[in-house]
Amino acid sequence: MFNGLVREIARVKSYQNNTLSLIARHKPSLGDSIAVNGTCLTVTQVFTNGFAVELSRETRTHIATENLRDKVHIEPALRYGERIDGHLLQGHIDGVGEISRIERNENGVDFFVKIPPNLAQFMAQKGSVAIDGISLTINEVYQNSIRLTLIPLTLKESLFGSYQVGRRVNVESDLLARYTARIIKMQGFNSQNSQSNPTQAHFVAQNDEFEKANLEQKGLSWQDIEKISYLY
Repeated sequence: MFNGLVREIARVKSYQNNTLSLIARHKPSLGDSIAVNGTCLTVTQVFTNGFAVELSRETRTHIATENLRDKVHIEPALRYGERIDGHLLQGHIDGVGEISRIERNENGVDFFVKIPPNLAQFMAQKGSVAIDGISLTINEVYQNSIRLTLIPLTLKESLFGSYQVGRRVNVESDLLARYTARIIKMQGFNSQNSQSNPTQAHFVAQNDEFEKANLEQKGLSWQDIEKISYLY
């Protein structure tokens, strides 16, 4: 897991045969997980001045590989007990977006990012999203894009200051949003099946009552769960 705070900007030494070699101050161990532009990768080689990671075919088909040159964001995996300053990330890129517009304002810069249609359902105003591994707040949601505002410190400590219109970026949607959408989808599926199968409908109803009673025994009511989800 990661929290979307760039720990270092590493230099790309080479990218060939699906292996990315980086020059960095960070000293990982063989087998460590590290996010590169938001993508969770495994350290396969360690050098005196850096390390190498390998990209599988699955990974390469879901990220903007053209950006694995010059400089990249890196973030080591969180350790148990560490403080979370951004939001929880898995390092599993959902898709590739594109910067469509950049507008400077009095104390920051607005980035408008086109989002793949299948990810639109996970975008919420004032919700969280990770762009190239950076945890950001969504200020506005449009039909096929989102608006993000970066303060001067974030621009300074990341590569965003060099981004131009047309750049493709890695997008990881919020973990809670993905699972919530999945639960809602499955509930709809179960509801449809229950209508055509009375026996299954009875089982689903019993199971829901059991889960509710189990949670309440632990001191959590459905109202409490809704409040927690709202605060998140």
